[in-house]
Amino acid sequence: MRLVPRLTAALSGLALALGGVVALAPAAHATPQTCFYTVLEQHPEANPEVVERACTNVAAALGAPGGLRACYTELRRDYVPAVLAFEACRRAAQV
Repeated sequence: MRLVPRLTAALSGLALALGGVVALAPAAHATPQTCFYTVLEQHPEANPEVVERACTNVAAALGAPGGLRACYTELRRDYVPAVLAFEACRRAAQV
């Protein structure tokens, strides 16, 4: 009967470990390219040059406090929906 508690503990530990990996996965893939493709996949009418400039600028201005705001503003000027613009810029800033 000691096998059941050990197996339960092992499976619980595995589930927690995998949960941590899944929680970190979005941050591991956060790049200006992810920002770019996220916007163009969900809003194909967006100007690719504007999206590329906004996504790369926020990544380059990582230390600047207004980088995320500048990216968001630039995407909103190109009529990208607000939620999509914020999420894409936030992903680019996590480089």
